[in-house]
Amino acid sequence: MDKRFPQVAEQLLLIERELRVLGWWRDAPPSPEALASNEPFAVDQMDFDQWLQWIFLPRMKVILERDLPLPNASGILEMAEMVYAGQQQTHTLQQLLAQFDRLIVETR
Repeated sequence: MDKRFPQVAEQLLLIERELRVLGWWRDAPPSPEALASNEPFAVDQMDFDQWLQWIFLPRMKVILERDLPLPNASGILEMAEMVYAGQQQTHTLQQLLAQFDRLIVETR
């Protein structure tokens, strides 16, 4: 098991919590077509927070549960900075995503 797994799992929980705090956590999933998007971050089908909830978090959970290799790189913060430019209420979410990015690039 990758020694970063516990920290990554904790970070994912914090990201989920922040989405809930912001009131962006949704009960109903996007359409199957939206979930099947081939665009980066599914930008053609859903909002970034939806992508975090319905694609990013579940995929990362599978990686952790199945002891699969973590990605070699992560650029989630860059996307968040573009999407949330000037939105002060997203500061904590962006910090959490930055920490996730740092965890991914740390040496195993």
